[in-house]
Amino acid sequence: MDGTPGTPGTPGTSGTPLRVGLIGYGTAGSFFHAPLIAATADLALDTVVTANPDRQHQVRAEHPGARTAATADELFARADAGELDLVVVASPNRTHVPLARRALESGLPVVVDKPLAATAAEAEELAALADERGLLLSPFQNRRWDGDFRTVRKLAEDGTLGRVLRFESRFERWRPHLKGGWRESGDPAEVGGILYDLGSHLVDQALTLFGPAETVYAETDARRPGAEADDDTFIALRHTNGVRSHLWMSAVTSQLGPRFRVLGSDAGYVKYGLDPQEAALREGLRPGEGPWGTEPQPAWGRLGAGESPLTGGGEPVPTLPGDYPAYYAAIARALRDGGQPPVTAAEAAATLRVLEAAKRSAAEGRTIVL
Repeated sequence: MDGTPGTPGTPGTSGTPLRVGLIGYGTAGSFFHAPLIAATADLALDTVVTANPDRQHQVRAEHPGARTAATADELFARADAGELDLVVVASPNRTHVPLARRALESGLPVVVDKPLAATAAEAEELAALADERGLLLSPFQNRRWDGDFRTVRKLAEDGTLGRVLRFESRFERWRPHLKGGWRESGDPAEVGGILYDLGSHLVDQALTLFGPAETVYAETDARRPGAEADDDTFIALRHTNGVRSHLWMSAVTSQLGPRFRVLGSDAGYVKYGLDPQEAALREGLRPGEGPWGTEPQPAWGRLGAGESPLTGGGEPVPTLPGDYPAYYAAIARALRDGGQPPVTAAEAAATLRVLEAAKRSAAEGRTIVL
């Protein structure tokens, strides 16, 4: 990919890819952001920040055209010299707000891995700063482009299900032993736990489908021996349009439930299994190297009424292809055209208000009215 710089201080020149600085090369940076940035025709992965020598070597092997930097200070020095057009923050959660603020104060648009912040108030402060500077600020919510979610959205919007009554969504894993690290830390500053990790996705999807929530009820538990943060959580939402969303997220699910179960007045849709894009990225596959995000027929969900899909009830529904590359393609268009990003900071704040209410609900044992 051509990494030729554009005019300093501008979002690249026509025909020249926008230069991206990526902060963090752990799971989020190496498996999601870097490959998707590299697969986007109008973006070039210019600089990756990681202090780990092994990860620096990994960057050079996987993205030969990219430079490395040991600290964020080095990256922002390059930004101040007009060498970057976009900063992507994929570092631990506690760093999201300060790094995003620094990028915006440096005059650079910024993408931030979810959750954008620890609180809705922090998200709103970042949004206000971005608006004041006239800069793009977008949370990375790639799972809006999961193939199964795209399929649910189509069925809900085209009337196939009738009036949606109940939406069930699960992101469950079987990881009975702790792995350690900041994601499992009980320190509030780390913004760890499964509520903010997987819940950020599930709540965002529910609000995207059915709009604002008016009540929130939640149960959170730390099930594994030695666990400091929640690893088994349930959230119930009542949306202002009357739909009820039930959301499960867990690291200790010994038998996995359906990824989606959507019940409508005319029909229901049930889908098992996870979108294949994460597994493909982890295996080193890249968009553009063949069919992307497609599922074989045995993995398709089923649509019907009055029967169980596990006993052959209903009809198989082809899963729409997953399309994570669409996120960064939309980011590039927004930077070029000055339009809205594919996910906004206001949407992230709405999700965070629900997560904060869920945390409070679990602590107080009651339903929270938003």
